[in-house]
Amino acid sequence: MARPSPAVGRSPVRPPGRRVWQHAAMDATDEEVIPVLRVADAAAAARWYARLGFAVQWEHRFEPGLPAFAEVARGRVRLFLSEHTGDARPGTLVYLRVADVDAVAAEFGVPVEEAPWARETELRDPDGNRLRIGTPKD
Repeated sequence: MARPSPAVGRSPVRPPGRRVWQHAAMDATDEEVIPVLRVADAAAAARWYARLGFAVQWEHRFEPGLPAFAEVARGRVRLFLSEHTGDARPGTLVYLRVADVDAVAAEFGVPVEEAPWARETELRDPDGNRLRIGTPKD
């Protein structure tokens, strides 16, 4: 008969002096990944992403004239747009699943291609970041 692991029912083992980051207002169901995209002009990028249904949630600058960092959202999907040179690499690829890839393709005048897993199209934002957008096949 297999014995249960000694760690079952205990807190995870951590090196001395290390703490696990926790936020009182979040639980595991609130966790998410938010891609950071490098942009030259956050306001111009936000206008382009508005064509995909994204809306600006907030923008931050440490002071006037310094680079902006903004969040855009489309439903539960969020992207960070950063003018800070070290935050992300230009040309990043983000995959976006949508209910109707044909509507997106029509908005941008691009073709839709068939892949084994989805109907897809690919766009480049004004800063060269790539968005592969697809509707999964049933």
